[in-house]
Amino acid sequence: MPIDFRNTNTVWASVLAETLQRLGLTTAVICPGSRSAPLTIAFALNNQIETIPILDERSASFFALGMAQKSGLPAALICTSGTAAANFYPAIIEARESRIPLLIFTADRPPELRDCHAGQAIDQVKIYGNYPNWQAELAIPSASRGMLDYLRQTIVYAWERSQFPTPGPVHLNIPFRDPLIPVPDIAVEALETEFNPEDFFAGLEPIFAGKSSTPPSPPLLRGGEESTMQQWQKCSRGIIIAGVAQPQFPEKYCSAIGQISKSLNWPVLAEGLSPVRNYAQLNPHLISTYDLILRNRELADKLTPEIAIQIGDLPTSKELRNWLDKTQPKRYIIDPSHHNFDPLHGKTIHLRTSVENLATILTQFPPLLKEESPQVPPLIKGGLGGDRVTTTTNIPPQVPPLNKGGLGGVLTSASNKYLQLWHNTEIQVRQTIDQKISAINNIIEPKVSWLLSQILPPGTPIFIANSMPVRDVEFFWKPNNLEIKPFFNRGANGIDGTLSTALGVAHRNQSSIILTGDLTLLHDTNGFLIKNKFFGHLTIILINNNGGGIFEMLPVAKFDPPFEEFFATPQHINFAQLCATYGVEHEVIEDWEQFKQKLSLLPNSGIRVLELQTDRRADAKWRQDNLSKFAKDL
Repeated sequence: MPIDFRNTNTVWASVLAETLQRLGLTTAVICPGSRSAPLTIAFALNNQIETIPILDERSASFFALGMAQKSGLPAALICTSGTAAANFYPAIIEARESRIPLLIFTADRPPELRDCHAGQAIDQVKIYGNYPNWQAELAIPSASRGMLDYLRQTIVYAWERSQFPTPGPVHLNIPFRDPLIPVPDIAVEALETEFNPEDFFAGLEPIFAGKSSTPPSPPLLRGGEESTMQQWQKCSRGIIIAGVAQPQFPEKYCSAIGQISKSLNWPVLAEGLSPVRNYAQLNPHLISTYDLILRNRELADKLTPEIAIQIGDLPTSKELRNWLDKTQPKRYIIDPSHHNFDPLHGKTIHLRTSVENLATILTQFPPLLKEESPQVPPLIKGGLGGDRVTTTTNIPPQVPPLNKGGLGGVLTSASNKYLQLWHNTEIQVRQTIDQKISAINNIIEPKVSWLLSQILPPGTPIFIANSMPVRDVEFFWKPNNLEIKPFFNRGANGIDGTLSTALGVAHRNQSSIILTGDLTLLHDTNGFLIKNKFFGHLTIILINNNGGGIFEMLPVAKFDPPFEEFFATPQHINFAQLCATYGVEHEVIEDWEQFKQKLSLLPNSGIRVLELQTDRRADAKWRQDNLSKFAKDL
C-alpha cells in the first residue's frame, strides 16, 4: 500500500499500518468512532490486511483474541477515545493470563483537550494497568522523516513485545489532532516526492515467535554431579501432568509428551482441555480419569508420586491440586514463558523451555536402569493390598491398542508396579464411566462432553466455555484419535466474551463448535452482531439449564434464599426467539440420536444453535451421586 500523503494524520496512520503489514499482521478488528478515523481509514485501505468492523468493543476484543488463539499471531484491535477503550479490558486481561498476542491501538484526544471537559476524553494512559507486556503513548503525529522513523521503530518494538519473551497484549495510546478525515494538506503532499518507501521500510521482515530458534536447555538439565534427567530416569514413581494447553502444533506437542512418557515410563495425567486426549495413540500411558481416581483416598495414597513434571498450567481438577498439595512431590514445571505456574507453592522448579525441546534433550541421555520403588500391591476388586497377582476383573497385563475414536494407547507393557497400577485403574474407571453414561437415555449435561469426544468430525476446533463445561470435559472427555482441537479462555476463567472468542477461533477456519451454558451465552449475545462479517461455520451447543449450574455444586446451594435469585440467577429466555432476532438458526435437541446426527457432519457456513434443555438440580445431583463412586470399589 502506498503511504497516504493527504495530510499529517494519514501519513502517520498509513505508516503504522504498512509497518505492521510488513511485519506479518494479517487481521485488524476495528470499532466505529470519530477520533480513530485516521487509523480506520489506513487499515481499511491496506488490502493486505483483513479489516473487520465490529460494533461492540468488548465483543470485538474477544473476537480478536479468538483469532490470535487460533493463529498464534497478533491481531490488531482499534477503537476511538473514551470509554470505548475501557471495554477492551476483560479481553486484555485474558490475553495476558493466557499468553495470547494482541496489539491494542486506542485513539485519544491530544494533550490540550484533556482534563477540560472536551467530551469523550478520559485518562487512557496506562488504562490497562500492569496487564500489557508493554505500553506507551505515541507522540503527536508529525510528517517529518525523523518522527516517521520513530513511529516505524516503535511499531516494530510493539510487534516484538507482543510475542517475546512471552506472548501477550501490547497497548499503544495514539493522540490525534484535527483534521481526523483525509482532507488534503498541500505542505504534506509535497513530502511525497522526497519519500522513498523501499528505503524507509528496508530490512522489515515478518517476525513470528513460532519461527524463533529453539530455546536453550535450562542449566538444571545439564552438568552437575547428577543431572535432573538422570534423577528422572532413576525414579519409578513419577507422573507427567499435561495441563490446559492450546499449542499451535498440537501433534508435535502431544508427540513430545508421549516421547517423554515412554522414555521415563511415567503415566500422563491429561487434562480434557489439552490436545493430548485427542492424540491418544501418541501417549500409551495416558490417564484421563485421574480426578475420579483420586476421589478414592486409599488409592490416592497408594499413587503418591515422588516427582511430577507439570507441563504448562495445572489442570482444572481440584482433586488433583489437593492431592499434589498433600503429597508434595518434587515438581518441575515446563513452559518457556516467564510466568509463575505454581498456585500451590510447592517444591517447584520452573524449567523455562518448551516440551518439544525437553523431549529432544531427553533423547540425548542414555537410558538408565530404574531403581524400583517398593512394589505397589496389585489392584483387587473391593480394595487394595494383598499379594495376589491377578484381579477379579481380568485386566490384561498389556494396555490394549487404540482404535479410531476408542480408548487406550499403542500396545505396551508397563515396566513397574506404580505405572501398572495407574494403567489398571484407568481401564476400570473408564469402563465404569462408559457403561454408566452410555445407558443414560434422557438429556443430561455430563453425557454431552462424553459423547462429543467420540462423534465430532476429525480435527474439529471446539471452544469450551468456563463454569461447568470445562469441568464436565475434564471428568468425562474420552481419549480418542480424532485430533480435535480444544480452545478456551482459562487465563482469567471468566465468562465474558465467550461467543465472540469462539467466533474468532472459527473465522476462516475448519467448521467449529462451542460448548456453553445459557448464562455464558447470554452474557455475550452481542457476539451475534459479528454474523455478517463472519466467514466459516460455528455450531453453538447450548446447555440450557436456566441458571448457573456450577453454583449447584457449591456449598452455597444449600442456602436458599438467597441462592436461586442471587447465585443461580435464572433468566427464563426463549432462545428460539433470541436467535430469530439475529437471524441465527436454532433447533432444540430432543434425543441423543438427533444430537449425533446433527454433529456427524458440520455445515460449511453460518451460525446455528443446538439447544439441549436440562434440569440444573438433577444434573448436579447426578454428579454428586456418581463422581465419587466411579473409583470407590477399586
